[in-house]
Amino acid sequence: MLSVDEARARILSAFESLGTEQVGLENALGRVLAEPVAARLTQPAKAVSAMDGYAVRSTDLGAQSVSLRVTMEIPAGHAPQRPIEAGEAARIFTGAMLPEGADSVVIQENAIRAGDTVALTDPRFRNGQHVRQGGLDFKSGDIGLSPGRCLTARDIGFAAAMNWPWLTVTRRPRVAILSTGDELVNPGEALSPGKIVASNGYTLAALAAASGAQVLNLGNAPDQPERLSAMIDGARGCDLLVTIGGASVGDYDLVQRILQEKGIQLDFWKIAMRPGKPVMFGRLGDLKVIGLPGNPTSALVTALLFVRPAIARMLGQEDRIATEYAALGRDLPANDLRQDYLRASLTRDEDGRLIATPFNLQDSSLISLLAKADALVLRPPHAPAAVTGSEVEIIRLGGGAVSL
Repeated sequence: MLSVDEARARILSAFESLGTEQVGLENALGRVLAEPVAARLTQPAKAVSAMDGYAVRSTDLGAQSVSLRVTMEIPAGHAPQRPIEAGEAARIFTGAMLPEGADSVVIQENAIRAGDTVALTDPRFRNGQHVRQGGLDFKSGDIGLSPGRCLTARDIGFAAAMNWPWLTVTRRPRVAILSTGDELVNPGEALSPGKIVASNGYTLAALAAASGAQVLNLGNAPDQPERLSAMIDGARGCDLLVTIGGASVGDYDLVQRILQEKGIQLDFWKIAMRPGKPVMFGRLGDLKVIGLPGNPTSALVTALLFVRPAIARMLGQEDRIATEYAALGRDLPANDLRQDYLRASLTRDEDGRLIATPFNLQDSSLISLLAKADALVLRPPHAPAAVTGSEVEIIRLGGGAVSL
């Protein structure tokens, strides 16, 4: 059996970043940027007012009240009519461009207007106050967004501000998902004896979509060679086929056999991990195939470790598994030769320390515990017994498809 690290290395070596395409900003949320985005303008282009008030020359003001003649009014979006001279002020509004000669703004709360004159006093006045200098936000040519970034709402607003109506992004990987087994029926369908509701296809389709893939859910294939073969053919044109169940070598585990009949170049089909030992990887022409176990926890854990990083690699993103450390919430026995991924809850103690407590039950068929888990506790092969409070490595299960 391969180690998890060796299996990941073999899988990821088969994938590379896909081609690019252009999308409008309205379709860019959650897409992965393929080219740097440089500002096409300077913002603000010139010095602008940060407040409503009066634009003045600092040399005209002091600690005492001074009266100045108001020579113009400058709303936001309108250019000043002319410069201001000594003894003059301009009524100005937030975001409006300062007229030539002005270097400061006195807020309207410190002004008393009477016709064409304004009395200004500001005991704490300083030169340049309430002014946003040209280029304060960014300058033309500045790199605002870098390749490999999964675009958030803030990124899209930033790109728009830099005057980009469209962006160059990596093509979304096309991932086909095929569940297998005579026992499967779709949610809402009638259940006869021996049948179970198929959930893995929905779980993995959502995981792939949340990872940035374009998903083709091929449905549930029965344990019938001809039917299974035809449904596998439905993945033509995809970048990755993910099969669920049937990857082992039992009498009714047909996936590996059918794929071999189709000419798959099989790399491996066993990994020293728990849950998820029967994981298969190979190439069927240009189509990469990852076969996952059929138990719900096994399917999700192996998808997190192997499918999601493969999608990240195709998107040109970092493909490592993010881990951190927590204190163990209960004692654990010594481990055997397989690497364990234990479903666990996360809490914090009175000192704010993160506590990971593995559930007592770790059966890979238990969907309810999978839904309740906050993290996976990683236990290396042959790890010694661990006591409560000792440090363990964890993988968080939280997060979403896109971010603000």
